[in-house]
Amino acid sequence: MASSSDATASNPSTPSDPESTESGSAADEPVRRGRVRLRRAAVMAVPATAIAAGLMILTAQGALGVQFAISGMPFTVTATELNGTGFEQFGGLDYMAEGSPNAGDTGGQVLVVTSAIKSATLTKLCQSVDLGGTNLLIKAGGGEEKVQASHLTTDSTELSGDASFENIEIGNDASTLDKAGVQGPIGVFSQQADTVRIANLRQTNYATTAAVFKLPGLNLSFSSRGC
Repeated sequence: MASSSDATASNPSTPSDPESTESGSAADEPVRRGRVRLRRAAVMAVPATAIAAGLMILTAQGALGVQFAISGMPFTVTATELNGTGFEQFGGLDYMAEGSPNAGDTGGQVLVVTSAIKSATLTKLCQSVDLGGTNLLIKAGGGEEKVQASHLTTDSTELSGDASFENIEIGNDASTLDKAGVQGPIGVFSQQADTVRIANLRQTNYATTAAVFKLPGLNLSFSSRGC
């Protein structure tokens, strides 16, 4: 595991301007140390979740270098089946916009499992987000055509399903991954495989990105029930 000084140095929020570093106030220090502790927690969390199931799929905005602030509102994703080629997974952190009302006592940070699939198809995709009394519901891929995605990434806090992998590697350094074209932070536990199949997929996500996302039979509605 990386030392606290290594983790602090890898934090993109650390000032690079010497003058800024010298003039930084002592009040900044607890924030940096807090991030270090959360990064360590991410490193420790992934092995446990990986054992609990190769049930994990999809990945995060941070892995692709797409810097956006998450809303802090989780959303549910389900599919009767997911098939993918080029699978990777490692731990990470998501950040909410400063002052977000959804931050609570988290400091605006969410510990997530970051995963990536180079190419994927999903059958009977359902996505829902609780808006407080009603759910925004999106469904697609329920007919002959399946949902298709390339470079699909999702940040997840909960995942379940029945998973199988081909040529899986567990315990890689995240910076050396090469199955999906995404690399994570150096010193972070990860896993990757040539292919992944998950039946009865269910996820709680905070962020999703894709280079291409095709949703045949797309239907958007409001519902009293989520996915």
